[in-house]
Amino acid sequence: MLQISFFDALGVPFWVTVLTTITLIWLYTFKAGIKTVVWTDTLQTLFILVSVIVTIVVVLNQLDMGFGEMVATISNHPYSKVFDWNWQSGTNFFKQFIAGIGITIVMTGLDQNMMQKNLTCKNQKEAQKNLFWFSFSFVATNLLFLGLGVLLYHYAEQMGIGIPERTDDMFPLLAIKYFGTAVGVFFLLGITAAAYSSADSSLTALTTAFCIDFLKVNPKLPSTEKTRIRVHITFSFIMFLVIVLFRIINDESVVNSVFTAAGYTYGPLLGLFTFGILTKRSTHDRYVPYISVLSPVLCYIISSNSERWLGGYQFGFELLLLNGFLVFAGLWIFSRKKD
Repeated sequence: MLQISFFDALGVPFWVTVLTTITLIWLYTFKAGIKTVVWTDTLQTLFILVSVIVTIVVVLNQLDMGFGEMVATISNHPYSKVFDWNWQSGTNFFKQFIAGIGITIVMTGLDQNMMQKNLTCKNQKEAQKNLFWFSFSFVATNLLFLGLGVLLYHYAEQMGIGIPERTDDMFPLLAIKYFGTAVGVFFLLGITAAAYSSADSSLTALTTAFCIDFLKVNPKLPSTEKTRIRVHITFSFIMFLVIVLFRIINDESVVNSVFTAAGYTYGPLLGLFTFGILTKRSTHDRYVPYISVLSPVLCYIISSNSERWLGGYQFGFELLLLNGFLVFAGLWIFSRKKD
């Protein structure tokens, strides 16, 4: 979105934008660590919410709508449809609801970023309070964004504005060209904070996890600083390559793409977590990596052929659950009762 709304106009290539961003993130995360992640998260929340609220006010003024009329318009719009009862559809309500539970567990509950942020709290009570308020605000914020999404499409329809080929381009197009300077400024600030918040927390988490869990580095020893710097730089470069590659191959909404990818990458984590929580069995550790790689491959084969094999059935986000189940089953087969 930053590229579309700002850097394209200046003729800056996408890879230069990404490289500059990653470099800046590397500098401040290396300097201050998790503290910068907390601050960028705070700024992200503030600027994004202000941007959404200001956008809604501008849309209502331009369409001469009141709050009640807005609620009625959003409620009656086809894009507000929530309940899809067709069990073969990828957007079936029950499949998305259950898959949503699994996605929330693995992408939030088991997320290293969330764990790191809770570790910054003073004590257990403060960490629990943080989780509670995060969950509450998460629901409210999602409802706000969903309402705004419908309102943007309604605005485009009323003003005769063509819908962009990539739906991710909709908000930046309207914010920059039609909603005025105030919305454009807050939008850019919000998107910048959101991009930096997501990338810096991921970069910090990857560096920490790899150093401690794989290299067994003791972060308190000064002699390990060079190792941590090399790991930090390496993951920064990998992140740069992933972002550029994702833009080249992605041809749909980023949100859909992320959740589809999560079905493959987070499925083994869900299976491992469920196996550890629900069973008292011990795994044969040497088989775990093979099971965790084989399961996503099987899921891809099944998903690619589901309409032909299963009479028109389309996999949606519930692919995550299938992936987790296959991992769970594999772990059960290659495990034993604890002595």
